[in-house]
Amino acid sequence: MSRPELLLSNQLCFLVYRLDLAIEAKYRPLLAKLGLTYSQYLAMLALWEHRELEIGRLCDLLALDTGTVSPLVKRLEAAGLVRRTRKTEDERVVVVSLTEKGAALEDKARTVPRVLARCLVADEKDYAKKRDLLRQMVQQIESITEGPPARKPVRKQHGG
Repeated sequence: MSRPELLLSNQLCFLVYRLDLAIEAKYRPLLAKLGLTYSQYLAMLALWEHRELEIGRLCDLLALDTGTVSPLVKRLEAAGLVRRTRKTEDERVVVVSLTEKGAALEDKARTVPRVLARCLVADEKDYAKKRDLLRQMVQQIESITEGPPARKPVRKQHGG
């Protein structure tokens, strides 16, 4: 081929895509034991960290829109892991909080990051180095303003 820049094997985005698929495949059996999908796990990570979040803030943390997050939260609520309530001062705003069952699941999930880390990094120093590189790459691509605008998730409404 006369255009190496068009080789699939030379595409950073394809490598990131393959990495994402491989990581999700490694997570799947671990999360199945917890009764969670990967997306639900990410939402639970945010909730374990903050204990309760408005839907809009959860969308921001997950970089997803309300059309994706709201059904995900409804499934977590149906499983008894979270509860949704409306703010009394503004009923348009939905707050998601952990139930006792959802909080208890945090202890069971503690081993998941460690298992995955063993697949990706050699030690804590290597972990920090790779995490920082990925953060830098995300910041760099999100800061680019030239060319077509980056597609950011759009929240449909704040209350979800």
